[in-house]
Formats: sequence, C-alpha cells, structure tokens
Amino acid sequence: MPAPDTAPRLLRAFLAVAEELHFTRAAARLFVAQQALSRDIRRLERELGAELFVRTTRQVTLTPEGERLLPYARRVLDAHAGLAAAFGGGAARPLLVDLNSDGMTAARVLERARELAPECELMARFESGLTWAASEILAGRLDVSFGRAAGLAPGVRAGLSVQPVRYEPMALMLPASHPLAGRAAIPLSELSGTTVYAGAGNERTREWTELAELLFAAWDIRLAPPVPLAVGVAEFQRVMAKAGHPVLAVVDFPPLPGAVVLPLVDPIPLSPLALVWRKGLHHPGVAALRTATDQLAKGKGWLERPPGAWLPEGDLSLMCNLS
Repeated sequence: MPAPDTAPRLLRAFLAVAEELHFTRAAARLFVAQQALSRDIRRLERELGAELFVRTTRQVTLTPEGERLLPYARRVLDAHAGLAAAFGGGAARPLLVDLNSDGMTAARVLERARELAPECELMARFESGLTWAASEILAGRLDVSFGRAAGLAPGVRAGLSVQPVRYEPMALMLPASHPLAGRAAIPLSELSGTTVYAGAGNERTREWTELAELLFAAWDIRLAPPVPLAVGVAEFQRVMAKAGHPVLAVVDFPPLPGAVVLPLVDPIPLSPLALVWRKGLHHPGVAALRTATDQLAKGKGWLERPPGAWLPEGDLSLMCNLS
C-alpha cells in the first residue's frame, strides 16, 4: 500500500523525470544533484510498491504504473500550487504551456503573462495541434494549450476549461513566385478549383483540418492529400515545396523563407482560438494567462468579428457561450 503522506518533493522528482525522460536534464531542472534525484525516485518506488521507470543506457521510459501515476501526481502538485498561491507562500511548480508555433497570438499571451507573474516559471513548448495537446493535458503531461476547442470530442472537452482568446483571420502561405503572391489579399472565390494544404493526415492537428474542410466545401477548394509529417521549419519548408501546394494559415503565421502570407477575404474566414487548461488546475500561471488573455483581447479587439466574416455556427456558439 502506498504511504498516505507521500512527500510532494518525491512527486516533483517523478514529474520532472516523466516529462524529461532523462535523469540529468530532470536534475538540472530541479536544481538538485542527479544522485539525489535518483534516490528520491527509488524512495517513491518503494513507497508505492511499483517500478515507475524503465532505465537503460540509452533511454528512460515510463512503465505502465508510471503512466498511471502521472495524472495523480499532477493533481496533487496542482493542489499544492493552489495552496501556495492562495496564501502567498512557496513557489509554484513550472507550468508547461504549448504554443503550437512561435511568434503568433499564443506567444503574445505568454509574453504578457510572464510580465504579470514574473515569479512563475511558464515553460513554453512548441508542439502541434490542440487535438494532441488536449490528450496530453488530460494525461497530466502538459498544462495549457491554445487552439480550436470546438474541434475536440465532447468527452475530451468535458475535462477541460476553455477561455476565448481571438478570432484569428485566416490567410494563405504561398511561394513568392506564385501568381497570387503580389496581391494584398486573396478572395476566397479565386481559390475555387485549386488545392490547398491544411494538415490532412496529421492527427495532432485534426481540429484545424476539420475547420479547413468546412471552409473549403463552401468555396469548392480541394484539400491537399497527406504529406509526411515534418518536424522543424527547414523540413516543413522542404516538404511543402515538394508538394507544391499553398498552405492554409492565419495572418500572424511567420512566413517561411521565400514565401509570403496573405490574408483571405470576401468574406474573411476566422479561426477561433481559445486558451485551454485542465479542469481543477489552480496555479498562479494559469491565472496570469487568463488575465493576459483578457487584457489583450480587450485592448486589441481580438474578439470582435469583422462584418460578414465566415465562421462555423458550432464554433461561434461555443466562443460566445464562453465569453
């Protein structure tokens, strides 16, 4: 039987190793010696009567028991963080925030949150897609993400808290040599009969592809077939150049070298961006992110929809009900 008073320190050690899957990096993150970290993990394993990690000379992986412990450990540490925040004592654990991509709306929210709560460690992650991030949040391997919440399965969304951030105008990224590249904006009607890439085949970004499918069906735009999943800007650029299709994006998407990002118009299609975190997570970093979202949304008019803008009814209903 596990001890009823397992020390939070041991759970923090477990969580660091579970997230880093590397003892040296986990020790550096916790500012402890690697020997001390290993000792805490062994003590926790003795208390729980279960092996939590498989250690080899090449890698560290979670055992099934380690996977099972992960959400419980996260909830216990969340409660400690909430207690510390409520009474102003102690330092909250680092908060893991997935931005999907750098340099976009989510990054601006994170930057403002760091200004509001400099005592918090808000750790950015650059993965891809809310479909993937939501499962990681529910499993306790991630804390916060951004994306199209209406694209999540109802059972998944039930375990999450959601706050609207922005109606992001959608855009098209295309090579600078493309015939449309010299335009200030691209009317949707001019894409009729063309093929555009929107992440088809990437299950991590399923919510984005579904939004594209709804948009494309209304304007007779073909969805580009799946391409190999590219990791990193250079590899994405190579794969996209090989496929030869324009890429659906949002107006703040950083253009790749040799490409331009142009807004779509007539009407302006919108991508509904929301802040998403695990229900019951009480952490000063989440509070800072929510305040930052409120400030930026109000100050920059992020939740004001342009007249006649395109947005699926289900997305609009969810965003309005949450506002």
